[in-house]
Amino acid sequence: MSQGYLLGLAAMAIAVLLVLVIRFKLSAFVALLLVATGTALAGGLPLDRIIPTLTEGMGRTLGSVAIIVGLGAMLGKMIEESGGAERLAAAFTQRLGVKRVIAAVTAAAFVLGIPVFFDVGFIILAPIVFGFAKVANINPLKVGLPVGAALLAVHVSVPPHPGPVAAAATIGSDVGLMTMLGIVACIPVAVVGYFITKVMKLDAVELLPSPASQSQRGSVEEIVTRPGPGAGTVLTLILVPLGLIMVGTTGALLVESGSIQSRLLSFIGAPVFALMVGVMLAFFMVGIRMKWDLARRSSVLDSALDGVAIIIFVTGAGGVFANVLVETGVGTAMSDLLTGLGMPILLMGYVIALALRAAQGSATVAILTTAGLVVAGVQVAGYSPVQMVLITLAIAFGGMGLSHINDSGFWIVTRYLGLSVANGLKFWTLLTTICSVVGFAVVSLLWLVV
Repeated sequence: MSQGYLLGLAAMAIAVLLVLVIRFKLSAFVALLLVATGTALAGGLPLDRIIPTLTEGMGRTLGSVAIIVGLGAMLGKMIEESGGAERLAAAFTQRLGVKRVIAAVTAAAFVLGIPVFFDVGFIILAPIVFGFAKVANINPLKVGLPVGAALLAVHVSVPPHPGPVAAAATIGSDVGLMTMLGIVACIPVAVVGYFITKVMKLDAVELLPSPASQSQRGSVEEIVTRPGPGAGTVLTLILVPLGLIMVGTTGALLVESGSIQSRLLSFIGAPVFALMVGVMLAFFMVGIRMKWDLARRSSVLDSALDGVAIIIFVTGAGGVFANVLVETGVGTAMSDLLTGLGMPILLMGYVIALALRAAQGSATVAILTTAGLVVAGVQVAGYSPVQMVLITLAIAFGGMGLSHINDSGFWIVTRYLGLSVANGLKFWTLLTTICSVVGFAVVSLLWLVV
């Protein structure tokens, strides 16, 4: 089939997907499967290859995503259920001082956001934002907005979150290396988000009633002294898996490939093993501090899977669509066109993801769809492992920007901070877009270095 036909097919498939999700409110899981099937038919795949292609896409994606996302959710649930997130934020504030409340809670949110999903992390921290803002006598938006930006940056770019994990699986990026570089890239994004809110005119913003503002969390001192895991325990639970991943990824580069040491380091640094260690540490450390019996600990772990089931299925359906784009040749046609236009692969991935994010709202869907569109060009270009990770991160930061009314995260932020829709667009949408651009700029600088 001609390049023009395949590109038109891609545009039509994405347009139909947007209409199904936005106009008809169809489940993203069902919409992705329907569009993938239609694209396969229109793209000329033989009838006996369509279902196997769908199944392969689902299996390939979930084979990498399901375990990591599930274990990450379990670790986050143990921290959330035990009140560890509150104590982490309170401890940061106590150490840095009330005058540095914004920096303290933003830093705590950055660390907490690694294993905890954006919406869960923000809902947990929103009441703390109001409590600490009251202690420091500042507008809660000055704390809540940079907290949200830090959580979102980590959510779109750092495993074990589903978007970056699934995109890495589609493109073939190393998840351990992506974890390390993703955290490095997110640090300046969070710092810029912190300073951007300082220059925003937030003092005069009138806040609407918010469930977070009505929640009583107590003083910083009272939160810190509550029974349960302290900040040190929470940091241990988060940093031990990250440390194992870093040791495995960097150590494997320093020893002979294929040696016993190399295989051992690869095993230790595998995100699945690292997260299993984190979950088991939480099972014992949190369980003992909270005085939970074994049945209670297991029920907390199992309850985490209920919340991520829909995320895992939608992620898998995104993998189905991505595989169809590859098998029909759409991805190759897109790559050939943009290569002919001279658009760099890094910019191409970022722009497509940003456009899809604005159009349909879901960062995960935007990241997954973009990964499917660019994977053909990435695989034939012979990029190094670091470059492949940077391409994936460029796509991820494209999925961060332009959060607005079709994004569930937009409504969580505005509802819990008491922002009107107009002010949400004025402040939150602007902030996510600026942070998105900063993330892409950092990735571009890293690209020049490597």
